Amino acid sequence: MSTSTATHDQANMMLRVYEMRREPRLRQARAWFIAKFSAATPEELAKKYPQGTEENASFRMLIGYWEMVCGILNRGLMDDELFFENNNELWLVWFKIKPLILAMRQSSKNPRLFAQLEAAATRLEAWWDRVAPGYLDHHRNRIAQLIAQAAQPPQPNS
Repeated sequence: MSTSTATHDQANMMLRVYEMRREPRLRQARAWFIAKFSAATPEELAKKYPQGTEENASFRMLIGYWEMVCGILNRGLMDDELFFENNNELWLVWFKIKPLILAMRQSSKNPRLFAQLEAAATRLEAWWDRVAPGYLDHHRNRIAQLIAQAAQPPQPNS
């Protein structure tokens, strides 16, 4: 049994955030990002997903959504434990964009770029370490393997 002190308002906010995730265009952006997004530098990001493309719109939509949700979470409007029990996707998003962040912050002259996502992902990692020791390392390795497999060109059938 959880010792969370989540309120009804916090639970309702979390349900509202979940409803937003179900919006068709955001679902499309999430599916693309999880399955296909890969960029190690801002230059690669700009080359692979230039302004005006569907992929660029999906990237901006998904990152904007999670930055907004994490801002709500970071301000205590949703209970961390309740949220973390039901939302791992923010961590996957953070994991995939983390290599880009320092350079993006420097080039945009915005040291707070995606700071809400970073803060929530950092707390989620600490929560995982507390409630499921070893899960974070296992999860990192599993996701890294999936990303590496997705980057491999398809093998012709023998």
